[in-house]
Amino acid sequence: MLDCQKHLFSLPDDVHYLNCAYMSPLLKSVENAGVEGIFKKRLPFTITNSDFFDTPQNTRELFAKLVNAPSYHSISIIPSVSYGMAIVAKNLHGKSGQNIVSVGEEFPSNVYAWKNLIENGVELRLVEAPKEWNTDETRAESWNAKIIEAIDDNTIMLVMSPIHWTDGTFFDIPILADTARSFGALVIIDATQTLGAMPFDVQVVKPDALISASYKSMMGMYSIGFAYWGEYFSNGEPLEETWMARKGSQDMRNLVNYQSDYQEGMMRYNMGEMSNFTLIPAANAALQQLLEWQPENVQAYCAKLNAPLVYSLANSSFNIEESHWRAEHLFGIAIPHECNVEKLQEELLKNRVFVSLRGSFIRVSPSVYNTSEDIETLVHVLQMV
Repeated sequence: MLDCQKHLFSLPDDVHYLNCAYMSPLLKSVENAGVEGIFKKRLPFTITNSDFFDTPQNTRELFAKLVNAPSYHSISIIPSVSYGMAIVAKNLHGKSGQNIVSVGEEFPSNVYAWKNLIENGVELRLVEAPKEWNTDETRAESWNAKIIEAIDDNTIMLVMSPIHWTDGTFFDIPILADTARSFGALVIIDATQTLGAMPFDVQVVKPDALISASYKSMMGMYSIGFAYWGEYFSNGEPLEETWMARKGSQDMRNLVNYQSDYQEGMMRYNMGEMSNFTLIPAANAALQQLLEWQPENVQAYCAKLNAPLVYSLANSSFNIEESHWRAEHLFGIAIPHECNVEKLQEELLKNRVFVSLRGSFIRVSPSVYNTSEDIETLVHVLQMV
């Protein structure tokens, strides 16, 4: 079991930051690695071929370990989820009458990417969450069942996240992925809100692509992310034709001898200037720390931390999903109709509690830097409104 890791961050003691799903604070080690990278650019003669190729390869190796990919060759470095989804869209060939299945109120990056496909007659099926909480099955169970019902012979892709970004509803990805594959559909996962805080094994789930930003539960910097690519994308078209993606590019003396072949594996999907001398070292520091913690231990720490909050909600007018169907590092507290939301926001601000309001939910997203005092203060605020 992990102990509190707040000493590895620079958070003030009087701030109750329960908003990692918005953006994580920086680990001191990540900050130091990024600053060292900035200083390196100050003396460009110290930047070597190794900085261009070996350090990013280490990044890909570390991310491959995090998601249990069989090889780092299946990993690419991207700037954002929208970039990764654009690669999927460029290599997905749909026609009128076919459909893409996703969830209602999905994050926009996983919706806007399919614009051209929709204009060509592909239907985007956004499966909405059930409206009622008081049913024979939980809200999450019902939602998962509705997603399965939406997948059919004309489905070309299931694209979604392991948990919903607004309220932490848990989706049974292995079952949903198996259902999609049984109809011949691709499985594309946006793991931005889970990687680092929940285990994900690509060899178990077997997604065709796993795409993630790194600035949330992965404890990384903004403007850098990662993607795992399955066999479907092995000979696909990248968004950019970067020089480093071509075979033999490590030999800069021979760059004038243009190559038609790509580097081994999925380097073709790397973003241009993937060797960012600030973001890559910072990403490596974050990934190393995550591998030391292990995502299952982060989840267990958050579960223990949340216990007093869950207990208090059981005797209140606020609703929360059952433990089996919610994540511990990101979950939604349903706001009752009678709650004065303006007063709620005022009390949160006054008590320096940082959460997010998303739709009709208070989104709470703790991590290993949070303390029991953070949770106690949130409980206090909820009891006041």
